[in-house]
Amino acid sequence: MSTTIPESHRELLAGPTVVMLVTLMPDGQPQATPVWCKLDGDDILVNSQPGRRKDLNIRANNKVTVLALDHQNPFNYVEVRGEVTDIDEDDEALIDELARLYTGASRYFGDFAPEDSRSRRVTYRITARRVLTQ
Repeated sequence: MSTTIPESHRELLAGPTVVMLVTLMPDGQPQATPVWCKLDGDDILVNSQPGRRKDLNIRANNKVTVLALDHQNPFNYVEVRGEVTDIDEDDEALIDELARLYTGASRYFGDFAPEDSRSRRVTYRITARRVLTQ
């Protein structure tokens, strides 16, 4: 059982591929959300707004799965089953970095999203406990 993302699949998590973040609802049902992510070593960083469903789910149960598909060959994928091991409660820098990577915008609020929609951002550090690839 590997906890390291192999070189052959790292590009799927390095962006700009939209990945699926799966969290668990209070009743145990999985909830999948398409998100932007950044690879940081073997950890995955995801940014969100506090109070969103994925945020509430993560705070109640830190077990998550990230699934990235190769859009040229959807049978080539990496699934990272892990845990949120850290939450940065005030991180606007990552959403700006992700906006540059995924859209080319220099900043998220004001360039990609309307300035008047500015909100506090949180970043989740996901540490792999099991990595599956195809």
